Amino acid sequence: MGVRDLVYKVYERRLERKLTSVQAPRHVGVIVDGNRRWARSNGHEDVRHGHQKGADKISELLAWCKEAGVEYVTLWLLSTDNLSRDKGELEPLLQVIENLVGDLVEQGWHVKPMGSLDLLPDHTAHVLKNAKEATSHRPGLIVNVAVGYGGRREIADAVRSLLQEHASKGASIEDLVEVLDVEHIAEHLYTRGLPDPDLVIRTSGEQRLSGFLLWQSAHSEFYFCEAYWPDFRRVDFLRALRAYAARNRRYGF
Repeated sequence: MGVRDLVYKVYERRLERKLTSVQAPRHVGVIVDGNRRWARSNGHEDVRHGHQKGADKISELLAWCKEAGVEYVTLWLLSTDNLSRDKGELEPLLQVIENLVGDLVEQGWHVKPMGSLDLLPDHTAHVLKNAKEATSHRPGLIVNVAVGYGGRREIADAVRSLLQEHASKGASIEDLVEVLDVEHIAEHLYTRGLPDPDLVIRTSGEQRLSGFLLWQSAHSEFYFCEAYWPDFRRVDFLRALRAYAARNRRYGF
């Protein structure tokens, strides 16, 4: 172990001690950003090296979350915008995601896909649906894998589902207008039944949500990390928890 690694280990243990009595966030959302830039900065012309390196980091993150007492993790792996990428990049990325989901199933996690699965290739959608069915009975930390996900589309899908539900009961638009409220829409989101994220982490230095959990993040705390996702370390995760713990959460102005 080099001097730098040793220093980080000491710092990591110090952070750990400070967080032992702190309430961990129940739900953490993560925008796993910077895989392509990591690949290029490390001399790889083929960005699939970055996507694979990023996928390899997921298991570490989930272990850190479980250790910290986090109950739900939502990972944004592929946006609806990403689906328009060049076929030569998109197909290998989808393969990386399929393999990752398979690994999460084998590792014993409770996996829940979220997103517009109808936009995905049949095989990818099949892998995600199978993962949900195979792991739905598992206790412990729930891992939401957001693939083919877009925040605006989620809200549109929720409203569409809500309208279809009321129409099937013979209700009119006027009837729905009379009773429609925030809770009705929330019940039709991809995350229905789950608590909203307490903490949202984004790597790669970008400081925006880009459409991630637009509805659910109304009261979330945000932590932006400079590291590209494949370089995200446990010490970075602990820093995010420390920043979350230091904030006085307010649910109004």
